[in-house]
Amino acid sequence: MNKLRMRFSKTGRAIYISHLDLMATMQRAFSRAGSRLKYSEGFNPRPQISIALPLSVGTASVCELMDFQLIEEVDITSLVARLNATVPEGITVQEIYEPTRKNAELKWLKIEGVFEYDERSVDIMQEQLTDFFVRGSIVIEKKTKRGFGETDIRPSIREIAFTAGEDGVRVSAVISAQNPTLNPDLLAAALRALAAEIAPDFAKFTRIETFDENMMLFR
Repeated sequence: MNKLRMRFSKTGRAIYISHLDLMATMQRAFSRAGSRLKYSEGFNPRPQISIALPLSVGTASVCELMDFQLIEEVDITSLVARLNATVPEGITVQEIYEPTRKNAELKWLKIEGVFEYDERSVDIMQEQLTDFFVRGSIVIEKKTKRGFGETDIRPSIREIAFTAGEDGVRVSAVISAQNPTLNPDLLAAALRALAAEIAPDFAKFTRIETFDENMMLFR
């Protein structure tokens, strides 16, 4: 069967499922749904299943993308229902379709989040956060495959805006999904490193939408 792509959400308690555990969870879901995944050939066969942008533990998403292949033909509509009957709470399969674009074309992510402050004024924090992120460069120390090095994360932030709310300062941003990847946690990390006086006491984020290089919806 041709490659299929699943769009799914990972929210609530499911945000604490690690990437490796999520892969195992989805494989079990297919098995319980009565659909057999295709395996690679060779000495160490692996199921043909991959997630475009692995999600950090603690981050929610309503736009995750997973590619997979099945051995036999299947009715996609019924497969969505059967998978939703087997996945754990917090994971919801939204749609399954045959992809027409490669994951390499995925460039931007829209994210939303909240910076929580226990004692500081959210109105003042909103103003100062806005001033901070209009900087031409935001250089922080970031872990890489070769260790730690200085990285300017500002080019990876296409848009960012802050709004004061009852639960904290709401964050809305469009950030680089890959080449390079910007983990939204680095937004708070940059504040802790460069402007501790406006760094949040707690930050949480949700992936909202995926786009290509030209900000067209990616599916």
